[in-house]
Amino acid sequence: MSSSIQFSPQPIPKPAIAPRVSAALTRPLDELLDSSFIIVDKPRGPSSHEVTPWVKKLAGSNKSGHSGTLDPNVSGVLPVALGRATKLLSYLTSKDKKYVCLMRTGKAMTEREIKGIFVRFVGEIIQTPPKMSAVAKKPRRRKVYYIKPLQIRSSDVLFEVHCEAGTYIRVLVSDFARFTGGAEMLELRRTSVGSIEENGSHTLQAISDAMWLAREKHDESRIRSMLIPADEALALPKIVLRDAAIEAVCAGAHLFAPGVEKHDVGFTRGSLVALVSLKGELVGVARAEMSSGEMKERKKGAVAVPERIFMKRGTYQKNW
Repeated sequence: MSSSIQFSPQPIPKPAIAPRVSAALTRPLDELLDSSFIIVDKPRGPSSHEVTPWVKKLAGSNKSGHSGTLDPNVSGVLPVALGRATKLLSYLTSKDKKYVCLMRTGKAMTEREIKGIFVRFVGEIIQTPPKMSAVAKKPRRRKVYYIKPLQIRSSDVLFEVHCEAGTYIRVLVSDFARFTGGAEMLELRRTSVGSIEENGSHTLQAISDAMWLAREKHDESRIRSMLIPADEALALPKIVLRDAAIEAVCAGAHLFAPGVEKHDVGFTRGSLVALVSLKGELVGVARAEMSSGEMKERKKGAVAVPERIFMKRGTYQKNW
């Protein structure tokens, strides 16, 4: 169905991202391809479950997985984990999402009328997954942080939603229909997953071209620029470990205060944190046993309990 609003399937141009500085990015390419994320700009048509194996094949990785399934007709940001990074997918899947949706209402409406309806769905809402969903069809609570119209032409409304993971935009549109004399979703694009924005996503063709340059022309610069180290993708507060503590943590030990070199501020007890080496390598994900303020004051005691270890055993010397 045609629409009077042109919905672009490509990311809106944004200022260039500053070069990333990470020890992980200096590692051999094959090692990076077995431990990083790559952000795909999924086109409309193929399913997420079709796109992910394609990326795996292009990268030559032994395994892959994606965070947050997109329906075939939905485009946009699809984080794909390669190799060992698949261990961390659950932490990315729970991140907030942003979408841009093109909706056609049953009648022409003003911006004021649209905003008056949107405000009803901001905050905590209750949704039942649509019939086509693979999850149980039970009502569930979800948070919508904002809904704002971007463009309105007669009965076509282009709007942006920032919401909790697991929110169904198709269901939101169905709920809008109660107030708009009917409504249907014409197009949907995911524009962010957590801190990952669409200007950091790449088409399948671009990924294929980058891998060809690396394999055939020995030019790794393009594919390296596309790979995101695991700690950067997760965007968690960081605790930097001393070298002597790393192997013990990799073996499952709690992290104690003497093993901490420095840490970010602003996190609370019970928060998820990324444990990293002095070189910036991800050791694992842990649950903080102290707030950042308590950690600054205390010189002993358990600081964090590891939940998922990412670094391979033996990367650092055993010190016990």
